[in-house]
This record gives sequence, structure tokens and C-alpha cells, in this order.
Amino acid sequence: MLSIKEGVSYDCVLGALERQVDAQVNWSQYTQIGTLGLDEIALKKGHRDFVVIVTARMENGRVAILGVLADRQKDTVVEFLRSIPERLKKTIQTVCSDMYEGYIEAVREELKESQIVIDRFHVTRNYRDGVDEFRKAELRRLKDKLSEEEYKTLKGSLWACRKKREDLQAEERKVLKQLFQHSPKLKLAYDLQEQLTKIFEQPITKTAAKIKIQAWKKRVAASELKCFAAFLKTLERWWEEIFSYFVERRNSGFVEGFNNKLKVLKRRCYGIFNLKHLFQRIYLDLEGYRLFAV
Repeated sequence: MLSIKEGVSYDCVLGALERQVDAQVNWSQYTQIGTLGLDEIALKKGHRDFVVIVTARMENGRVAILGVLADRQKDTVVEFLRSIPERLKKTIQTVCSDMYEGYIEAVREELKESQIVIDRFHVTRNYRDGVDEFRKAELRRLKDKLSEEEYKTLKGSLWACRKKREDLQAEERKVLKQLFQHSPKLKLAYDLQEQLTKIFEQPITKTAAKIKIQAWKKRVAASELKCFAAFLKTLERWWEEIFSYFVERRNSGFVEGFNNKLKVLKRRCYGIFNLKHLFQRIYLDLEGYRLFAV
């Protein structure tokens, strides 16, 4: 597109890119990192050829691209983390990640002083997915039990169940009321889901959060609901990393937002499969105006 717009050859554009933009991170540009983010994107839609995007959120809020890794194997991530100069490793206070074991183990080995935070988005999705599956099962049951007219009154329950109670519109409240009259157990699951969300939203300490969630676990056990079983296993497996969120409320929001930009970038470029060029293009999108605009 640029070659057509400026009336120059593709090789000319590529040559300028190679001369002006580094193909990998230049560590000398940084004096500190702050928060490190690890996440993956698929280069091709529908394929599982993931590459890992390593980003940093600086103290001034700026997001920087640090690496594009060929795969998400633990050894690949370890190799990258070892490439970070020791002076900068000491400035990495927090590493935000999903629950992929390879990331967590690599960070534990190479960034021993950094606090690992399991991103709240992935935690929330984990327990909400369980409730959503229960909702689907209950709707299948009710479809066989209710008349066609009665079942029609439950239309719209999908998004209503996925919303927080305070965000519901009047019509959605009406739909949920109808649904919960037919399925009191689903109402209990929804209430427990909302209680847990409110705990994560409260400005409380890590210790206070543990106490509140222990109490929530007891309510789940008393309910005899099975839809939180997978989440309870996740909670037990990643207990400390999940509760680290309550220390400074750090999360991977900047990573998720950045990945949305990458999806737009891939569409604009009709896909970029060369990792070197992908790093350069991301770097240009983030830093181009600051460095090259006149």
C-alpha cells in the first residue's frame, strides 16, 4: 500500500524499513520495564500456529513491544527472558499472564523476584463459562418441559445471564426473572457468580480477598452446584498467582488491548507471517509517529 501511495517500488520501502527499524528489541532504549505481559496470537485464522507477543507497560503508561516469539514453548520463553539484561530484570515488578503453564514456569525460573499475576480477565471467564454451560443445560431442559409460548419468554437470556446485575436493562431483568422462576438453581449460580465478581472489584487487601473467597467457596459447597467445579480446581492450582491481583490491581488489560490492535494490523497488511517483519511493523505502529513524524 505504501509503495503504491508514494509511487516507489516495494524493494525501496523494504530497504527503508530495514535501515530505520530494528528487527528486535534494542535494550539500550530502556531504563526500566515495570510490568511485563505475555500472551499469544494466531497468525492465521482457524490455525493454531501461535506466536507469543511480549510487551511491557512502563511507569508512564506507555506500552512497548519487546519480542515476538516463534512459539509458546517454555524453552522459547526462557530463552527470551534470559536475553533481558540483568539491570532491566531487576525493574520487572510484575508479570501478567494467562494460566498457560509454560509461561508461568519460565517466569518462575528466570524472573524469581517478579510477582506473577494471573490476569483477572481469564479468571473471570473461567467461572463465568461454568455458569454459562449450566444455563445452556437448563434451557435444553426447559425447552422439553415448557410449552412453546412459555419458552419464547426466555428469549434473550444468553446475554442477560452474561451481564452484571447492575448493567441489566429492564427487558433483560424481566427475562431473567422468568428464567429464574423456572430454574431456581440457575438463579443461585448467577447470584454466586455476581458475588465473586464483586469481591474482585472491591478495594481490599490480598488477605481480605482470601477470607472472602474462602467464605464464597463454602457457599458454593452448600449449594451443591457443579458448575463451579472447574473453577475451584483452577483456584486451587493458581491460588497465589490469582490473589496477587489484589496487591496492586495489575492485570493484562494492556495486553488484551494491544492484541486487538494486532488483529487490525494483520487485516490491514493481509497477514504478516515473517516474525522479523511483524516485530518491525508493530514497532512502527507503536513508535513511528514519535520517532519519525516531522
